Amino acid sequence: MKSIEQNNKATVAAFIEDAWNRNELDRTDQFFAEKMREAFTDRHYVIDEMLAQGEKVVARILITGTHKGTFAEIAPTVKTVKIAHFREFRVVDGRIVEHRGWFDTGTLLPQLQDR
Repeated sequence: MKSIEQNNKATVAAFIEDAWNRNELDRTDQFFAEKMREAFTDRHYVIDEMLAQGEKVVARILITGTHKGTFAEIAPTVKTVKIAHFREFRVVDGRIVEHRGWFDTGTLLPQLQDR
């Protein structure tokens, strides 16, 4: 029998795979959603690490993509980037009832600069 934490991690993993890799998350009003969609049209999400305790699940997600559109006023560079993304979820009875996230723009932006 799976623990609550294992079930919650499975719910979050399915959400990330289904919603994000099929671009369903782009339909939200998240601040970066539209900018990410336009600048990194081929982005792909992979769970790097996931921790769970009770209802809370925290995931570190690696996003890869090619910079094909303007992002943070930086013209397209066609560089492949790796972006760290952190999400915190609250899962109740197998359903995600809350989630919030943060992008690590501190490591993204230098990847877009000329070296």
